[in-house]
Amino acid sequence: MTVEVIRYAVSGESFCSELIYDETVSGKRPILLVAPNWFGVTPEWTERARVLAGDRYIALLVDVFGEGKRPANRPEAAAMANMQRADTPEWRRRMQVALDRAVAEGERRGIADTSKRAGIGFCFGGGGVFELARAGGDLQAAVSVHGDLTGAFPAGPGDIKAAMLAIHGSDDPIAPKARRDAFEAEMQACGAKWQMLTFGGLYHSFTDVGINVPPEAQYDGHAARQAYDWAHHFIADAFAGRL
Repeated sequence: MTVEVIRYAVSGESFCSELIYDETVSGKRPILLVAPNWFGVTPEWTERARVLAGDRYIALLVDVFGEGKRPANRPEAAAMANMQRADTPEWRRRMQVALDRAVAEGERRGIADTSKRAGIGFCFGGGGVFELARAGGDLQAAVSVHGDLTGAFPAGPGDIKAAMLAIHGSDDPIAPKARRDAFEAEMQACGAKWQMLTFGGLYHSFTDVGINVPPEAQYDGHAARQAYDWAHHFIADAFAGRL
């Protein structure tokens, strides 16, 4: 797998995302934005993006904090994520520029089918993907896995182009049932195509290997496998116009 550092500017600030693809695969593949959790672009997330990309996609692992800005621990990560959440227009702008760069880099290398575009995000990154969709991002599919479900600026009728999939745990204290209900109401009101798949009894971060701090967050290997399978099938159906 090839991992290329992609540097670009947003609002006068430098960002450092990673373009990831299997260079041995012939033919063009869809674009997949991968938005990591609140620790941002790390070696662990590079590896996860490699697995997600496989031979299916050209992936861009998205940096939303800025080059050289990487939290060292959970308090720092929470503070940086909350600062970004507090500026939704800039958050959306950073996600949109990342999508634009993924398309441009895929076209420049001749490896991307840029008519097919999707995003998947985890935890804080799930919120980023959904904010891109709320802003009218040109995606066929937007997937959030144990992610932020609601935002400061709900979508209005016709705003969302993407089919939306939220994969969540019923006992997630970060985005509890009240937020699931608010997300459902928003999707219904704005007329989006949407689905929500809820794992009974699971907490936050159920795809994050090694996490074991119930009742807040806990890894579940079976649920992680199912979540990835659901996401891939959902994205494929969106590309094929089956949703």
